[in-house]
Amino acid sequence: MNELIAVALFTLLAVISPGADFAMVTRSSYAQGRKAGLAAAVGIALGVQVHVLYTVLGIAVIISQSPTLFLAMKVVGAGYLVYLGYKSLTNTTRISLDGLAHSETNVASALRTGFLTNALNPKTMLFVVSAYTQVVQPGSPLALDFAYGAFMSFAHWVWFSLVAVFFSNHLLRRAMIERQVVVDRVIGVALIGLGLAVVVAGVK
Repeated sequence: MNELIAVALFTLLAVISPGADFAMVTRSSYAQGRKAGLAAAVGIALGVQVHVLYTVLGIAVIISQSPTLFLAMKVVGAGYLVYLGYKSLTNTTRISLDGLAHSETNVASALRTGFLTNALNPKTMLFVVSAYTQVVQPGSPLALDFAYGAFMSFAHWVWFSLVAVFFSNHLLRRAMIERQVVVDRVIGVALIGLGLAVVVAGVK
């Protein structure tokens, strides 16, 4: 149960933090419409599975061969959480879609763009590796590990589908952008707290 809660927290904080996926879905939704935005959200969810696949299989090998290296990965993962928190706290980049040209994009193209944006996104790669190194235990069944990955994809799909719906509406789009500063601060503090908690637990 503790592992599930940890995965849920890591995923929630990582998903809602502004990044390449967020900007891409926002842009697709605003410039090409709701269907394109929803298709991009599906593509992002599929892209997450690319990271889950190599992470689960790689960590399974490392756990069995080098517990010390696995511990080091946990520390690095905790450090990355702190780094993400710091970046969120100090973020000065604001999302703005003013002046975007409206072009016709079919659903298949938006799906492909969403998939590639996430599959090639180093932020998602580091998040998935970081999350798994905190929750995967020696002897953990692969079915459970992949179930965590399915949850991560599901959470990405739900969140970015909501983003697509919101940002295809002009008023909601503007309201969410105006609250970006508050969201950045809350996410930053939470991520730093989680990272420090992991380090303290590891020392003990």
